[in-house]
Amino acid sequence: MRLRLWAGLLLVFLLTGCADMRYYGQSVAGHLQLMWAARPIDDWLVDPNTPSTLAQRLRQAQDIRRFAVTELHLPDNASYHRYADLQRRHVVWNVVAAPEFSLTLKTWCFPVAGCVGYRGYFSEPDARLQAQSLRAEGLEASVYGVPAYSTLGWMNWLGGDPLLNTFIHYPEGEVARLVFHELSHQVLYVPGDTVFNESFATAVERLGGARWLQQKGTVKARADYAAFDARRQQFRALTRATRDRLADIYKQNSPLAHENKVQEAMKSGAMQDFRKGYAALKASWGGYSGYDAWVAQANNAAFGAQAAYDELVPGFEALFVRQGRDWLKFYDAVRQLAKRPQPERAQQLKQWASEQHG
Repeated sequence: MRLRLWAGLLLVFLLTGCADMRYYGQSVAGHLQLMWAARPIDDWLVDPNTPSTLAQRLRQAQDIRRFAVTELHLPDNASYHRYADLQRRHVVWNVVAAPEFSLTLKTWCFPVAGCVGYRGYFSEPDARLQAQSLRAEGLEASVYGVPAYSTLGWMNWLGGDPLLNTFIHYPEGEVARLVFHELSHQVLYVPGDTVFNESFATAVERLGGARWLQQKGTVKARADYAAFDARRQQFRALTRATRDRLADIYKQNSPLAHENKVQEAMKSGAMQDFRKGYAALKASWGGYSGYDAWVAQANNAAFGAQAAYDELVPGFEALFVRQGRDWLKFYDAVRQLAKRPQPERAQQLKQWASEQHG
């Protein structure tokens, strides 16, 4: 089994050549640590040292996994049948970067995944060093922790993607959404189109999460999720409005605008209004501080990264309705859509969203 793994990793190194071998080395080492830390859920459940709260969550995760297969028709494979405690809050830290007057993310290209607008590190200090280097180049950079990631099904032969301590104690509805999101990447992944991939996965998690709570959630779970999601939707509305405002400002991107400090002043005003808007939201939430860290480092890179998860979601939700809310037909339609050129498929999704909400 390990020989197969190392053969696969060697192939990755050969495909990438000598460029940034240190980065790929930390990626391989970090993922190996995760895989070796994972044990079958049944082993955790019979272990007398497993806390009762964790055991309850693992049983619930098994129910969520079965629901993903039977109700959402997501892949039935090795993923999420094991659990690992990594002894840290996040599994990886992503670094994103964008120019001073643009929301377009810097991209990095990798084997299999293609070109993406982020770079992941298993060490937070390494991620922050990379962000510092990007800032030295004149870019705005942001670092954020990630609770899970998908290996796109490529590691199912080795046990698949495991459940992790980084999210297992999330509210019930959030655990379901996260599992559905990551499994959807195994349904379809288009190399080089982060917005399409993440918007599709976000649509699946929202639609699937709502169905899980409706059919399986307790009254408390539904109430907790409703409160949590209401805050999330309000925050996303605020960030979306700010993102749109910044995009309009940056359309005036020109040497003259830079020289006269016009854009700089307009951008500063938009960011000040964003922070004031967040302070008002936080007050209405009774002081809930879950978004404080994001707001503290909000910049073009952070707003650009968030757009990848939001931008095309309404179009995918509209497509789901157009397919009679049939999951298999929906996945087939998405696969067909993915065959079109990137600008064409994005435009089609925006058109469906407009028709649905118009």
